[in-house]
Amino acid sequence: MGLPVVAIVGRPNVGKSTLVNRLTGMMDAIVHDEAGVTRDRTYRPAYWGDRDFMVVDTGGLVFDDDSEFLPYIRQQVMTALSEASVAIFVVDGREGLMDADVEVAQWLRQQSVPVVLAVNKCESAQQGLAQAGQFWTLGLGEPWPISGIHGNGTGELLEQVIEHLPPKVDGEAEDDEIKVAIIGRPNVGKSSILNAFVGSDRSIVSPISGTTRDTIDTFIERDGKRYRLIDTAGVRRKRSIEYGTEFFAINRAFKAIRRADVVLFVIDAEEGVTEQEQRLAGRIIEEGRACILVVNKWDVIEKDNNTIYEFEKTVRAKLNFMDWAQMIFVSAKTGQRIDKILALVDESAEQHQRRVSTSVVNEVLEEAVSWHTPPTNRRGKQGKIYYGTQVSTSPPTFALFVNSPDMFKDNYRRYVEKQFREVLGFAGTPLKIFWRGKKLREAERVTANRATRV
Repeated sequence: MGLPVVAIVGRPNVGKSTLVNRLTGMMDAIVHDEAGVTRDRTYRPAYWGDRDFMVVDTGGLVFDDDSEFLPYIRQQVMTALSEASVAIFVVDGREGLMDADVEVAQWLRQQSVPVVLAVNKCESAQQGLAQAGQFWTLGLGEPWPISGIHGNGTGELLEQVIEHLPPKVDGEAEDDEIKVAIIGRPNVGKSSILNAFVGSDRSIVSPISGTTRDTIDTFIERDGKRYRLIDTAGVRRKRSIEYGTEFFAINRAFKAIRRADVVLFVIDAEEGVTEQEQRLAGRIIEEGRACILVVNKWDVIEKDNNTIYEFEKTVRAKLNFMDWAQMIFVSAKTGQRIDKILALVDESAEQHQRRVSTSVVNEVLEEAVSWHTPPTNRRGKQGKIYYGTQVSTSPPTFALFVNSPDMFKDNYRRYVEKQFREVLGFAGTPLKIFWRGKKLREAERVTANRATRV
C-alpha cells in the first residue's frame, strides 16, 4: 500500500477500535460495548510528526475457543502482522492482567514483528503508572499507559511506534486511484468478490450474513492503475435492523457509496432483485455514482442459450431507472469473469468524469429537437430549448436553458437524456440534467457571445 503498516492487536473488548479512532482522527471504526465487534482487518491512514502510516485494526484474539469466527479472526491477525512494521498490543488497565493477555503475549513473542505494549483505559495519569506496572511480567518491554477515549499518553506511545517504521523516502507521489465500493444485501458474495480480486483471504467469507461490519479498504494495482476497493456490510431492510453494530455498519455502507467513484452493486443470481435492491439502487443514483451490476453465483444457475438474456431482461425491468448501468455475470467461487470487472470499472470511471464541449452538447440538442419537437401547452405556446452546456462531472451534469421548464414534462426529459446517451455514450454513469428558465433576449445574447468566441 506504499505506507508502512502499524497493526493493533489484543484480546476482545480492550478498546482496540477506540484507539484506532484516536490515532487516525476518524470515527470510522465501529465502537460498541460488545466483544468481537471487529472481525475483519480494517485500514486507516494516520500520521505522527512527519511520518505517515496506515493503522490496521484487527479482531480480538482468543486461543481457547474455535467457534465460528475465531479461527478466521486469528488468520486475519496473522495476515495483518505479516504486513506490519510494528504491532501495538493493547491490554485493559482497568481490568488488569488477564490469562488471555498472557496467551496473546506468548503468541506475539513467536512472531517476527516488534511489539509496543499499550495499557488502555488509564484515564488518570497517577493511577496509570500503577495500572501499567503489572504488565511488565508479559516480557514485552515497557508498558505505556494510555487512554484511547481521552488521548492521554498516545503521543508517547506513537514516539515508540515510529522508531520501528522503515526510513522515510522523500519525493514519493501518491498515484491517482479509482475508489470502488462493493455494495449489496448480506450474503450475496461481496467479500468473496473482494478476495477474488486480491487473490488472498483479505476479508472473512462466511455463510452467516452480517460478517463484514466495518467498511474495509484494500488497495490493488492492475496494468499501472491503482484501485481502492471498499468492502461493506450488507444492507438489510430498515425494519429488520436493531440499534447497535449493524445499524452503524449500514451507515458505513451508505458512506462508502458516497466515497466511491464506481459502485459494484452485487446481486445474488439465485434470489434476483428484491425490493431492498431497488432501494439501494435509488441511493446509488441519489449520490450520483457510476455503477456496475455484478450478478454473482452465476455458476449455480441452470442455463440454456436464453438464460442470460432472460435474466438480464428481468433485472433491467426491476431496476428500470438504472438502465445505464453495465451488467456482468460472474462467479466469485470459480473466478468466472472476475477478471473482466476492472475493465468495466475503468470504462465507468472514465465516463463518470467525462466532459464534452458546449458545441457538441448543442449539436445533440438540435438533432433531438428535429426528431421530436418540444411540447406545446394548452394556450398554444411551444417549449423551446435555447442552448445547453455541461456544468460539472462526477456525474456528468448538464444545464439546459429553455423558455419555460414547466412545459417539459418527464416524458420529454427522458427522451432528451436518451438522446444524450445514444449519441454521446456515458455508459455506466448516471446523468444529471437541470432545466433552467431563461428569457429569449438573454438566451440570444449568450448564444451570440458563444458564436463570437468560436
